[in-house]
Amino acid sequence: MRDVIDTVRGWLNEAGRIVVLTGAGISTESGIPDFRGPQGVWTRDPKAERLSNIHSYMSDPEVRRLSWQSRLAHPAWHAEPNAGHAALVGLERRGKLHALVTQNIDGLHQRAGNSPAKVIEVHGTVHQAMCMSCGWRGPMSAVLDRVRAGEEDPPCQRCGGILKSATISFGQPLDPDVIRSAMRVASESDLLLAVGSSLQVYPVAGAVPVAKDAGARVVIVNAEPTPFDDIADAALSRPIGETLPLLVAGG
Repeated sequence: MRDVIDTVRGWLNEAGRIVVLTGAGISTESGIPDFRGPQGVWTRDPKAERLSNIHSYMSDPEVRRLSWQSRLAHPAWHAEPNAGHAALVGLERRGKLHALVTQNIDGLHQRAGNSPAKVIEVHGTVHQAMCMSCGWRGPMSAVLDRVRAGEEDPPCQRCGGILKSATISFGQPLDPDVIRSAMRVASESDLLLAVGSSLQVYPVAGAVPVAKDAGARVVIVNAEPTPFDDIADAALSRPIGETLPLLVAGG
């Protein structure tokens, strides 16, 4: 394994346009559970999946009330970036990070120090709220203050519409401009580093073959095997917080 680490570190040192794709695995080490893993939110409480369905959310006030209570308790408000996040900040500071495409909604990459201009959040962010009627967006913290003050299902103060987090729910379309940006940067990379993602959720998982077809090396760091391990130049099943600092160390 040490030989593989050394080899991948050499590839990263040689690369000039690295694109990183991150999934839930990098955030679980900061205490944010994934959804489908052994200790995932939906594994432990299958009813919780209903709160993430846009049709249930829009039609059922009780689902919205429970969703707002869930947002109050979201671990993102207290989670701290871990060594894996810090390593990716180091990659940017060395001038090698072309873009960071993330499936996570927790904002930990930006909190760790990655430039917001480098981060492409394909599933949105829990740190913003949005109106489903007029499109208003604003800080989630201000809306949560209204919930704490007693509003169980706070409406949009501009138009009275339904508010939700600015994240992508089941049944809600992804932003095509965001997906195009993710695929574009993948096609421009000379190395794609996929971290903590099952690479089973499309269309973002398609960034891996896009990068490979464009001639980039592909490196996967994930606890479980992925569908793209066979086309990867290296696939490592190791703890992310231990592995990324070793891989991105300069030298």
